[in-house]
Amino acid sequence: RLFRRFMPVTEKYSGGDFFVRHAGKLMATPLLIVLIIVETTDLVFALDSIPAIFAITTDAFLVYTSNIFAILGLRSLYFLLAGVIDKFRYLKLGLAVVLTFVGVKMVIEGFLHIPTGLSLGIVAAILTVAVAASLLIAEEVEVEEIAPHGEGLEALEK
Repeated sequence: RLFRRFMPVTEKYSGGDFFVRHAGKLMATPLLIVLIIVETTDLVFALDSIPAIFAITTDAFLVYTSNIFAILGLRSLYFLLAGVIDKFRYLKLGLAVVLTFVGVKMVIEGFLHIPTGLSLGIVAAILTVAVAASLLIAEEVEVEEIAPHGEGLEALEK
């Protein structure tokens, strides 16, 4: 509703177009509103992550430049991660361990300082182990998955 005050919006999408001409008048499509909302959410999450970055380093230059890169590259990394998450079955577990490590590091920072290099090494090691485990440990396939109704079990047993 707020956006409609500034520019007229069509009722329906027009493929992948953000703008269309209707009766000679330039109008936005709902896709433009979706894009604005997604980008605003992206910006809010990038700003929200500033305290988490301070758990790794207190250098303000690194904090702000990393957030700028996060804003620019977050969506691309999401699609990359979404594409490989099924190929590396332990990657979700590795990411959960990384998030737990960062959370614990933030809690204990007042008592115990962990150097930035060590933190980055730990994160890299966790992700490396998760990917390596996914590649090296064979996935167990149950017979039921291959032949859900028992067809062909005789051939599998031989």
